[in-house]
Amino acid sequence: MTNSLRITGATRLYAIVGDPIVQVRSPETFTERFAAAGVNAVLVPAQVPVERFDEVIPALMALGNLDGLLVTVPFKARMRPFASRLGAAAECIGAVNALRREVDGSWTGDMFDGQGFVRGVERKGERIRGRRVLMFGAGGAGSAIACALAGAGVESIAIIDPDAGRVEALADALHNAFPDCNVAAASSKAADVDMIVNASPVGMRPGDGMPGDVGPLSADTLVGDVVISDSPTALIQHGLANGCRCVNGHDMHSGQIEAIMNFFAPESPPVSGVVSR
Repeated sequence: MTNSLRITGATRLYAIVGDPIVQVRSPETFTERFAAAGVNAVLVPAQVPVERFDEVIPALMALGNLDGLLVTVPFKARMRPFASRLGAAAECIGAVNALRREVDGSWTGDMFDGQGFVRGVERKGERIRGRRVLMFGAGGAGSAIACALAGAGVESIAIIDPDAGRVEALADALHNAFPDCNVAAASSKAADVDMIVNASPVGMRPGDGMPGDVGPLSADTLVGDVVISDSPTALIQHGLANGCRCVNGHDMHSGQIEAIMNFFAPESPPVSGVVSR
């Protein structure tokens, strides 16, 4: 750390909630960033059992020294009602991955997964505009990434998810926001796909395989996976074996750190485009 961390009674709390939670890297990353910025705050992991979510979250948010929350699987959509107002991305897709307590005690929520993924791709010098995307997962992360990719100018997004209703809702939302982008449900990979994204939880646990069958890939296919792992996920391994350029969960995570730090910073103005709930 740039500055040593000393926890006192005045230390402000931030938490990342999810189930499971052991895989997250955010506590170390953001606590170091708070210390480097001279902010007396820490980010701690909080495992919230799925079946006790509606009981635990209000109690957690009632803590007087809790200033913000990060949200990971499987709670990004379920956290939306706890925000008093939403940023534009969160409003579009109906999910949040960060909430900030305002000075009046209300909460502002927004979604940074998509912005982080796009930044990760751009930092590797890869093209997004005009690509034809196959995406696995239409949950919070998948919705955010689809929204960001549509905003960045991809030609089409085909989505594979076992929840057909969730895919339909996401496609409708993106059609309204980005009418020039063709978004639809899919059951398999089309021949013209030149970008594959795993935005599902597949790969988070040891021994997980591919999120789906993508077959052989041409070397100009861009492969992305949101899962943060010490070793390449099965999808990333497959992409590398086919000579593809790849973006992993670490790239996405790095891409959204600055945006979330700015969101959490006390001196930051309210998120642009917020809408009251």
